[in-house]
Amino acid sequence: MTLELIPFLAVSIFIVAMMYASVGHGGASGYLAVMALFSLAPEALKPTALMLNIVVAGVGTYLYLTAKQFSWKVFWPFVVTSIPASFIGGYFSLPPEIYRPALGLVLFFAAWRLFVRKDRNDYEPNPPAKVFAMLVGAILGFASGIIGVGGGIFLSPLMILLGWARVREVSGIAALFILVNSISGLLGHLSALQHVPDFAPLLAGVALLGGSIGALCGSRHLPVRTILKAMSIMLFMAGGKMFLL
Repeated sequence: MTLELIPFLAVSIFIVAMMYASVGHGGASGYLAVMALFSLAPEALKPTALMLNIVVAGVGTYLYLTAKQFSWKVFWPFVVTSIPASFIGGYFSLPPEIYRPALGLVLFFAAWRLFVRKDRNDYEPNPPAKVFAMLVGAILGFASGIIGVGGGIFLSPLMILLGWARVREVSGIAALFILVNSISGLLGHLSALQHVPDFAPLLAGVALLGGSIGALCGSRHLPVRTILKAMSIMLFMAGGKMFLL
């Protein structure tokens, strides 16, 4: 990629970070798509996306926790198994022709279900059994490690559609889930860090700014209906990326 394109890439990363952080996501799927469109080296995509994910999910976690949009009781069974599973998944690379179409269809379905879902947030959450949550966490963690995302793009729609937590709580849970899994996935693929581009600190800076703005709006100001619609758009974009790259 030429130097002249770096500012345009930075602006794109800022926009992606702001949009995804508004629903508690780190934005890895969006970063992967944007960086691929700007022709970054394939070996740089996964570690750079995870690095940006850590930055955005970190600030998102802080803002959602301080806004009290979080539930430790719901969160911990998912994460105790997702962390080691994500670390293991970071070692693997599946043939793209296998997982991309299937993953794209799953994301499209989740996006559609969220888009047509009623925007009530006054229901009583019904968290899953701890053993089942641990199994789900392991599966999502392993998948996130392989693909190079934080796993929140899978966990958020699942939790909302099954009523495991309230919408804003889901965003807070997803932010911390993404943070810990991104760190674990990156540690499982440390050798890839040598491929991170020299201008990665610039991308991290704009991602931090965009993520701060998005998470601040999502944790305190955006209505539930807007959060659900925004999340469905994120899922459509992520699903589309699976068929385009």
